[in-house]
Amino acid sequence: MRGKLLIVILLLLAMGGVVWLAQKRGAIVLPGTGPSTGGSTAVPSGSKVTVTVVFGTEKRDWIESAAESFRAKHPDLDVELVSKGSLEAAQDILDGKLRPTVWSPADSLVLGMLDADWRTKNGAPLFAADGELAPQPLLLSPLVFVVWEDRAQALLKAGKGELTWKTIRKAVSSNKGWLAIGGKGDWGFVKLGHTDPTRSNSGLQALVSMTYEYYGKNQIAVADLLDPKYQAWVRSIERGVTRFEPSTGIFMTDMVRFGPSRYDIALVYENLAVSQLENAQGRWGNLKLYYLPHTMWSDHPGALLQGSWVTEPQKKAARAWLQHLRSRPVQEAALRLGFRPADPAVPIKNQDGANPFNRLGPYGLQIDLPPASASPDGAVVRNLLSMWSRIVPRNP
Repeated sequence: MRGKLLIVILLLLAMGGVVWLAQKRGAIVLPGTGPSTGGSTAVPSGSKVTVTVVFGTEKRDWIESAAESFRAKHPDLDVELVSKGSLEAAQDILDGKLRPTVWSPADSLVLGMLDADWRTKNGAPLFAADGELAPQPLLLSPLVFVVWEDRAQALLKAGKGELTWKTIRKAVSSNKGWLAIGGKGDWGFVKLGHTDPTRSNSGLQALVSMTYEYYGKNQIAVADLLDPKYQAWVRSIERGVTRFEPSTGIFMTDMVRFGPSRYDIALVYENLAVSQLENAQGRWGNLKLYYLPHTMWSDHPGALLQGSWVTEPQKKAARAWLQHLRSRPVQEAALRLGFRPADPAVPIKNQDGANPFNRLGPYGLQIDLPPASASPDGAVVRNLLSMWSRIVPRNP
């Protein structure tokens, strides 16, 4: 009897040793989860390859949903998500405060600016120039005007059917307010809204758009920014902005919440406008979406960084992550959030009842857009921000 008890004790000690070793190595495969039963085998702790992804805040819902499906599809890989405004992230990467594997800002304007700054500082490119590792668009969203419909009618009439910076300048710079372009006196002064160009990408795009219209061309040089007449033109438009907000999302929400008492006209991403258009109807009149004469795209590039901190396994995992974001199911999911797929094979209109492009046409949402504007190079963007900071009074 004592002999049998001793054998049982020894067996228990042996099993305990096996469990202890497995725990130390970080992988316990429980009964019924091994390959023979069709379940998934646990991945040893510390053996996963982690990709750090820094992304613009405007696509948080899409990125977080894509990360869940990616982890399920690739149990040996993981993504660490860091949500940060594009301009702030660019500066943090340049300063070494952020060392991501993949960066996806709102658009290529900021990407080009960081690459130019990185080359100046480090003498080498931060992103691959071509091939499969070069930055590629993940989503598309144009910059749009969002205007209360009665105000829009006055602007369109003054602009002979077009909503332009020239008409907006005439309205915001006049001491007569809306009366200067045929609007109602009780509307008061024209209240324009766009974000701070030094802190938010949509504000930077607005500044590029007004610069292109002033010069009547689709490309600008640093020397163009030094013209005092141009600077005075920009300053006169910015008189209509009472406060330069840091975030496009907060800005759009405030427009719907406070109505024309806060903003008559705003520049936001199309996807953010789409998310709020239906909420706005009937609160302060109709809110409608209007497109710029030349389209300013946010192309949300996915960029694999060529920094010394990125390992070869991380590069391989990052390629898998970017391929996942460009896959058809993930691209189609973006439609529900008001983004346009970067994959041209994915139609914008489909049979999905949750797709806003199928139902928001009456509020101004269009499929076909005006010709696209080219993106200025990084040196022009950096000097454009410096010029704006010098001539425009900041928030108190």
